[in-house]
Amino acid sequence: MFSFTCIRFLVILYISMSIGATVGLGSSSEQQSIYEVLHAHGLPMGLLPKGVKEFNVDVDGQFWVHLDQACNAKFESELHYDRNVSGNLSFGRIGELSGIEAQDLFLWFPVKAIRVDIPSSGLIYFDVGVVRKQFSLSLFETPPDCVVVGSEKAADFRDGSLMAEAVSKSQLGRLRYKLDQGNFTKDVLLNEQ
Repeated sequence: MFSFTCIRFLVILYISMSIGATVGLGSSSEQQSIYEVLHAHGLPMGLLPKGVKEFNVDVDGQFWVHLDQACNAKFESELHYDRNVSGNLSFGRIGELSGIEAQDLFLWFPVKAIRVDIPSSGLIYFDVGVVRKQFSLSLFETPPDCVVVGSEKAADFRDGSLMAEAVSKSQLGRLRYKLDQGNFTKDVLLNEQ
């Protein structure tokens, strides 16, 4: 029969091993790279740009990736990566994605999910909320070079604040013009009497 001390030792050993297993996929050098993790989940390694050093994936598939700086990568269209990208990783799919935006017709749309057909048709789908864009899977075979976003103005333009400011100034100018024209007409009518 097992003694109480022996059972306690086995419980502590089991808990220690369980904790070690849940730490699993961190970013230390003896661990897999984020690119290998993507590949193991049936996703192309080129979904994230080159140079990712800090990341974490937990046992439930929740992950985060930290980039040194926000950057843009060019595929068929352009993708923007924030400094922090996160989501839920499962086989052939990333859901609840944040930190990646896709450009289409000069507008930026947040990518909410990415899915690969299984069995593979050679296509990958980006869910940007409004539509689902499909691309050739071959575009994402290797991690792309990512060009650092130059300034805060680029981020302001992407989130629409510069555009909103320009529209606001334009509307104010039209209103001022209409008021000036109304006063001019009133002055002319008063002077003619």
